Amino acid sequence: MTILGIETSCDETAAAVVTGDGRLLSSVVASQADLHARYGGVVPEVASRRHLELVAPVIRAALEDADVSLADVGKVGVTQGPGLVGALLVGLSAAKAVAWARGLPLVPVDHLRAHVATLYLEPDPLEPPFTCLLASGGHTLVLSVRDRTGFDVLGSTLDDAAGEAFDKGARLLGLGYPGGAAIDRLARAGDAEAHRFPVARVPGLDLSFSGLKTALLYTVRDLSETELEDRRADLAASYQRAIVHALVGRLRAAAEQTGHDALAVVGGVAANSELREALPEARFAPPALCTDNAAMVASAARFASALPPPGYLALDAYASSL
Repeated sequence: MTILGIETSCDETAAAVVTGDGRLLSSVVASQADLHARYGGVVPEVASRRHLELVAPVIRAALEDADVSLADVGKVGVTQGPGLVGALLVGLSAAKAVAWARGLPLVPVDHLRAHVATLYLEPDPLEPPFTCLLASGGHTLVLSVRDRTGFDVLGSTLDDAAGEAFDKGARLLGLGYPGGAAIDRLARAGDAEAHRFPVARVPGLDLSFSGLKTALLYTVRDLSETELEDRRADLAASYQRAIVHALVGRLRAAAEQTGHDALAVVGGVAANSELREALPEARFAPPALCTDNAAMVASAARFASALPPPGYLALDAYASSL
């Protein structure tokens, strides 16, 4: 069965086509990063309006790239949440329209489960159980993945997500948006040992990044413009090192607790080069599928219950699932 996936949870409008056995036929992502860069972050209403303009062309492009038509699609998967509700509703409405017009079943997909489902795509799918770090702009979770239909949350962030910490740090350093990529690039020219930024130690497997962000704020505030320019690369490298150290420590601690041999990392932060170097034993989502995309949605739809028409017409989006 061929699955059409649709994703509009934040600022990427995406569609993809995946076969029932997990082969990725196409993945199209229209990013709004440049549109939101002037604001230093995603503006929900702006994102929603842009999704309205892009969703139909992106779906057409995904079908064309896969060399299939809607007549070849067996079911439609779409992100229901969590995310920005206005943005989610655009994708959900488009998916309902496509599915209803063709009499197809629809699969509402949880965005977090979708990130994990990137690991189930061919040509080298990861077989559960495994311990997984999901780190993105909106979520940071440590998971015990028991099978392809679900997971148990072992730990989460108590405040900022790791990706959010990167974005806020980049803003303090005068870098562009999205912040994670900007800090990663600049950090390669810096000394990660130049500054010792604290990482909060909280009970269990939870994380906290607000104190780290505040430490960077105080450091930058005490520097002149010239001093900041001279030290920007070192600050970026040291700040990134602190975030990566916290993430790696929690993932390895969780692995000891679960007893799972395999480690995995998914989400936008999984693209970070230092994090990848720090966890050579872990399976990472492919770089192109780290940030939000629809291939992960279609992959997750393979293992979730489909709703027959017209039962899905009343589906609503949700902002949070945890």
